[in-house]
Amino acid sequence: MELHEHLFRREAGRIVATLTRIFGVENLALAEDVVQDAFCRALELWPFRGVPENPSAWLMATAKHRAVDVLRRERTARTLAPELGRLLESDEKLAPAVEELFRADAIKDDQLRMMFSCCHPRLPEAAQVGLMLHILCGFSVDEVAGAFVSTRAAIEKRLSRAKQTLARSERLFEIADAADFAARLPAVHRALYLLFNEGYHGASPESAVRVELCREALRLAALLFDHPLGATPATYALCALMCLHAARLPARLDAAGNLSALADQDRSRWDPQLMAEGQSLLDRSATGPELTEYHVEAAIAAVHASAARVEDTNWAQIVSLYDTLLTIRPSPVVALNRAIAVAQREGPERGLQEIGAIAGRDRLATYPFYYAALGELELRRGRGETARAHFRAARALARNAMERQFLEQRVEACSGGD
Repeated sequence: MELHEHLFRREAGRIVATLTRIFGVENLALAEDVVQDAFCRALELWPFRGVPENPSAWLMATAKHRAVDVLRRERTARTLAPELGRLLESDEKLAPAVEELFRADAIKDDQLRMMFSCCHPRLPEAAQVGLMLHILCGFSVDEVAGAFVSTRAAIEKRLSRAKQTLARSERLFEIADAADFAARLPAVHRALYLLFNEGYHGASPESAVRVELCREALRLAALLFDHPLGATPATYALCALMCLHAARLPARLDAAGNLSALADQDRSRWDPQLMAEGQSLLDRSATGPELTEYHVEAAIAAVHASAARVEDTNWAQIVSLYDTLLTIRPSPVVALNRAIAVAQREGPERGLQEIGAIAGRDRLATYPFYYAALGELELRRGRGETARAHFRAARALARNAMERQFLEQRVEACSGGD
């Protein structure tokens, strides 16, 4: 069943994107219904007949046949798919026309169109990411709600409003228009970045690490740099960032399934192929004049990846990179990460001074790892009781069981007085 779920999730976005181009974006629900019918048919037949040799092709063929049936039954092919033009003049031409639209290269372009459509400028960022998860990644409403730490009812409303916005746009985004593509590309980058981050260290109550979200972000990002207009330095930098962080995923949890801090991770478990791919993408990102936040974050990740041991880390370089990142995207969280790097280079007292000087530090009041950072630095100073109090404050703000367990271990690590 787990294999089927992964397969259905992967194929859902591909098929829905193409069916939406056929039926029209205002008929997105119809496209989703056709895909659901195909998946239900698979669940009915496969347990008895066995899984087809090529299950993806089976699902695609079933969806194509169902799409042709819908178009013939409704007799509204011109309304649903005006761009098909003369190909839909007769029933005889209908099936070949639909077959043509399901070519592999056409499906890839349709996914890209849908990705850009999900990042409509009238939609808030959370709605953009939610639509990507739901439409392109095949996540159920409940799964999207889990990713956003929200209720099913709230997510249903958010997705419904977002789909209404798409419907009013009358058609999927046209990826052939270079100017429009470039104008919306930053929003697509941001949505993919948020999607990856939600998987890497998100707020899900179920787990602090959601590998499937990271995987989907990487898959969608690959669609970008495979397209001539999407293969920009910023895209390469974003993909480099994802690869370099994803390389550490195997070591994010220890043998007991608990979160493992970067300093404690078994670096032999880091994925060398993803690290090499990330470094290659980072090198390719250096071809343009623009320096984005993705370039800098990827460079920070590359410094960590180049250190065989935490003691070998070039903390001076990391501090310098955080200085650059603060000029591009100033935020208390970035400043906190910089302060932690300063502490690694110059000692805990200096790190605490940097934390105390963070602009907008009050915005970190609900961030558990703000207190965890204070706890770590106080513990390094030998102030066990103060450190314990900070770790307890962090534990109270933990967003899931993994974070609570990790912070409980840090509480227990504190011994002695101040």
